[in-house]
Amino acid sequence: MSGPQCCSNPPTLNPRAGAGYVEPLGGLSSYVSGHPDSKLAIILISDVFGYEAPNLRKLADKVAAAGFYVVVPDFFHGDPFLYENVDRPLPVWLKDHGTDKGFEDAMPVIEAVKNKGISGVGAAGFCWGAKVVVELAKSELIQAAVLLHPSFVTVDDIKVKLPAKPILANLFVMNFRG
Repeated sequence: MSGPQCCSNPPTLNPRAGAGYVEPLGGLSSYVSGHPDSKLAIILISDVFGYEAPNLRKLADKVAAAGFYVVVPDFFHGDPFLYENVDRPLPVWLKDHGTDKGFEDAMPVIEAVKNKGISGVGAAGFCWGAKVVVELAKSELIQAAVLLHPSFVTVDDIKVKLPAKPILANLFVMNFRG
């Protein structure tokens, strides 16, 4: 993880948050925002708290307002990490939700998006999702990548052949505070 505080302040999940809607895409329930006729798509890949995080959906809506078709898939199949569940701490939860599975689940989502007439796909991953984005970038399934406070990412992972921007939480805090 990016730091010990990452999981200690979980969002209050809300399946009705956002201006978009939920529909199945590539076998996953997905929050969708933006105009379906857009030629460019962004796939937002959540942290361990999943696709019902209200701020993630707000971000999807803001990106969509810039002209993108935005998809936020439920890579955890309705089973996001719940900080308050002491019987299933993060290391146990991760055994059921590895980033390798996220990568496999992302491929049909990308295919479904392209079948809608999208010509370019980028992806942004938060924490857990950053590793999934790296794997998509290494496989050249996307045309741009953003890694936000990435976890599980190695130095070799970021040696990709497409535009990639890692945004590290500690650097953001330092820059934000001046």
